[in-house]
Amino acid sequence: MTDRLLKSVYAHLHSTGEAIFFLGNICSLIARGRVRWGAVLDQMYEQGVQTTVIVILTSLATGAVLGLQGSITLQRFGAKEFIARLVALSLIRELSPVFTSLIFSGKAGAGMTAELGTMATHDQILATRAMGVDPLEYLVVPRFLACFLVLPVLVIISEFFGIAGGYLIAVTQAHTPGPFYIHETLEAVGYVDFFSGFIKVFFFAVIIAWICSYQGFFTRGGAVGVGRFTTKAVAYSYIAVIISNTVLTKIILTFWG
Repeated sequence: MTDRLLKSVYAHLHSTGEAIFFLGNICSLIARGRVRWGAVLDQMYEQGVQTTVIVILTSLATGAVLGLQGSITLQRFGAKEFIARLVALSLIRELSPVFTSLIFSGKAGAGMTAELGTMATHDQILATRAMGVDPLEYLVVPRFLACFLVLPVLVIISEFFGIAGGYLIAVTQAHTPGPFYIHETLEAVGYVDFFSGFIKVFFFAVIIAWICSYQGFFTRGGAVGVGRFTTKAVAYSYIAVIISNTVLTKIILTFWG
């Protein structure tokens, strides 16, 4: 029993150290300018464009639900005019960055892990190294950078359509004048509100790209292993995003309020 526990602890420590060195090597390649920008653009299309529709639909629904719940709750206190502020601040500060990152993990992150995992189980990564090409530079860095560049754009799209969803509900259900809703939204959202949510997105992007590319790069066990490591990558990404959001929110509120 003790030996099994020690082996488990050692395995976790080993994988943690391996993951840290893996991230260090990726950052070193990027810092030295060893980036294949054509591959980055291809990955931006794969990760971004194909995830946009899911983000738009989810954001519209989220904004609409916030508008519905907000109109019912605020109407009880005679504060129906604050629906726009509730929807905008909720989305921009918290919901859009977190929800978009979770959606991105399940769509693009899972795809990234599955692609790299399939290459690893078919020895394509070893073949790349045998041809004198660094597999990190050729396979991982483009996916890592694409994730870092695409996710912030998706969050901005999410915020826009989330506010649009709230607008539709406020105008049709709560009978709030459209120009008033837009004015209240612009008045409510300041630079601090926007950047307090937006800064977190870059941390989320690094976390998702790191976890998913690491799990894919070191996949083993054939087709079953690809499925298992992809599931692990998505689950770890979800957990890491939620925990890091809590920590980052506390830090941001401490300094910015």
